[in-house]
Amino acid sequence: MPASPTATPEHIKDVNTRYHDAAAGSYDAKWGIDFGAVGQEQVAAKVKKAFGGELPGRFEDALEIGSGTGYFSLNLATQGLIGNLTATDISPGMLASLEKTAESLGVPLTTVVTEAGSLPFEDESFDVVMGHAVLHHIPDLDKAFSEFFRVLRPGGAIVFCGEPSRYGDRLAAVPKRVGSLVAPLWRLALGADRLTHTVEQLHEDEHCLEPEVDVHAFAPADLRALPPHSGFEDTAVNGEELVANVWGWGMRSMESTAVPDSVPARWRDFAFRSYIAFQKVDVAVLEPHLPAELFYNLLLSARKPA
Repeated sequence: MPASPTATPEHIKDVNTRYHDAAAGSYDAKWGIDFGAVGQEQVAAKVKKAFGGELPGRFEDALEIGSGTGYFSLNLATQGLIGNLTATDISPGMLASLEKTAESLGVPLTTVVTEAGSLPFEDESFDVVMGHAVLHHIPDLDKAFSEFFRVLRPGGAIVFCGEPSRYGDRLAAVPKRVGSLVAPLWRLALGADRLTHTVEQLHEDEHCLEPEVDVHAFAPADLRALPPHSGFEDTAVNGEELVANVWGWGMRSMESTAVPDSVPARWRDFAFRSYIAFQKVDVAVLEPHLPAELFYNLLLSARKPA
């Protein structure tokens, strides 16, 4: 369930900040985020698809919007695809988690707490503005894209991946419901403990806020129309994940009902490996032949005129 259509930008910012601060400590484990070879391969493949099949090369000065814990940018940086990284987010908690991971990976960076619609950077400061699963959290996208255009150097690019499509959002509701229904049997079979929350906990952690953090689910045509309004050219929108989305949401829905530490490692390994296997089916069989509208995630790229 997205945020209410009448929600103010201030309310959306507050909910997103509180939710992501609360979720920061367990975010990587919840979503199976990897910073090794698997994560690097995933992220490089996303960028390649976003640019129509070719990696654009190294970006010397990169700005990430809504960096979260660093899945997107750090996996690019460790492959040498980013020179100087500036990571931004409205959540100090997420950036603190990102900084710890960056230190462990040996990736130097600058972090800044800021909103996408009012970036505190000079004109023409970056070669790329990028993000993963962030645009659907931003209330005023026209304002944000104008800022992206302003801080980019001529010839610079934007690339945003992991944005939910309207069809994919509706499709995901099915495995979510199925996962919730079979969760008691799944916990019994694995010997996992049921996760419960008191009323006080629900108001203190991220669970009560999660339904309000998403603002948009995109039709590809609507997403494709955003960059030209701010002056960008060569806009492209592609899709990814269909069967992987259905499988992944079913797994996550079951896992969300259990105490994390009580879920056996063998299950986590199976869930992760099977998700990767279904991703490969999408890439090899479905993505080359089906329209972007049918996939769960959308990928956007565009360029500022040279």
